[in-house]
Amino acid sequence: MSTFFTYGTPGAEPIDAVVRFISTRELGDASAEWLLPQIDQAIRSLFIKGLFKGEAEQAHVIQTLGLYPSAEHVIAVGYEEQSGADGLRLAAATAAKALKRIKAQSVHVVLPLSAVEAEGLSQQQAAQALTEGLKLAVHDRLPEKREVKTRYAIGKVYFSIAGTSAQDAASDFSEQWIAGITRGVACADGVISARDLTNIAGNKLVPEGLATYAEELARQYDFDIEIIDEWTAAEQGMGGLLGVGQGSINPPRMIVLHYKGAPGEQATWGLIGKGITFDTGGISLKRAPGMEEMIADMGGAAAVLGAMQAIGELKPAVNIIAVIPSAENMPSDRALKPGDVITMMNGLTVEVVNTDAEGRLVLGDGLTTAIRRGATKLVDVATLTGAVSVALGSQATGAVTNHDGLMQQVREASERAGERVWQLPAYPEYKKQIRSEAADLKNSGGREAGTITGGLFIGTFAEELPWVHLDIAGVSFRESAKALEPKGGTGVMVRTLVELMHAKA
Repeated sequence: MSTFFTYGTPGAEPIDAVVRFISTRELGDASAEWLLPQIDQAIRSLFIKGLFKGEAEQAHVIQTLGLYPSAEHVIAVGYEEQSGADGLRLAAATAAKALKRIKAQSVHVVLPLSAVEAEGLSQQQAAQALTEGLKLAVHDRLPEKREVKTRYAIGKVYFSIAGTSAQDAASDFSEQWIAGITRGVACADGVISARDLTNIAGNKLVPEGLATYAEELARQYDFDIEIIDEWTAAEQGMGGLLGVGQGSINPPRMIVLHYKGAPGEQATWGLIGKGITFDTGGISLKRAPGMEEMIADMGGAAAVLGAMQAIGELKPAVNIIAVIPSAENMPSDRALKPGDVITMMNGLTVEVVNTDAEGRLVLGDGLTTAIRRGATKLVDVATLTGAVSVALGSQATGAVTNHDGLMQQVREASERAGERVWQLPAYPEYKKQIRSEAADLKNSGGREAGTITGGLFIGTFAEELPWVHLDIAGVSFRESAKALEPKGGTGVMVRTLVELMHAKA
């Protein structure tokens, strides 16, 4: 079920809940008015008792018992003033979880003017952040069980701002809100699709299945698509993709989507997502505990495909070549062995010293594929290294780049999206760790600076084009739910990629 969002009041239409954002400062103001005197008094009583302090991630449900016209519940939600889009997104997510508890279907979100007048925040950005928060926080993983399961979704959401001054301020005010809602819905739906794709069991999603998913996406949004099978990959010399996939009975696929939103421009984004549908580590076998989470090793592919879904809805004026190198990394009598030397699509040779460092091999061929089709700037997204979790925990995506200007664009897009990205250094000395005596490169530089050297390996295939690598291994899959993210796949970087495609170069 899709949610209908709009700007305005519901009028006389009965609704299940009214959501009111209230800050700690407002609670301390004895003259503050929020909804109705009786409801306001109930909120103040909660504040006096310490049950509601107006802090971030706090919500309290109050039954109106007929005191509020046409609404069964009022939900007081705490928010931090001047916290910008991130604060609004978090407050909306907090409200959504309270709405889910009472199974509300129709909602009126009443915002104080201060909540949408943060410095540097447009009305469109405010509307987008609120929409994303409400949609993303109620989404959860749907278990594959025999009994029929349905997900909760809000039916209707009305946004309005307390008082009339903001509503009467400008003729295009409502248009800005509708534009923000439209982008917020597209981004949130892209994230949800990426989450669902990430959560599919490894026996039900193999490279060919991922290719089928991309084909359906292409049909829906009229993208051009190429599915390169193992025979065509061999003809094109994709030694990295074929090498990783040769140990599995399920053959690899190189998936290429073409979006032409600016036909007259030569500039073309190359978005490359790691699509390892399951990663055992190959002959360099992983430890058993936690290996079930390797269904998420295609989180980079899910992010790119989720972003392409949103792009298909929003149709930004850019050109994109989206590339998904997909394989299963399995141990068998045919699998790559440590010490093997393979030849990549661009002609470089690689000594495979660790078969569990497979993502960089398929991504190397992925970058070459994008470049040969006209990409002029490259962003790859990958669950690449466990080392990024050691460096950044589960709080941020690690980034490695060869171009400060492109990195700045990515960083600004991530800030607008509310997804943290932290740039790691790319000193020349790190490249020495991936030199090989047996080949041009080796696919692992050892434990030290593992995230950096893994990224720099991929950057070798950028052919001096502007390039940013995003390592999402620490943030692509959650063992427990967070504010906007459920347990399981997170769909991280979908919103950042969509914001990046809307950035002014």
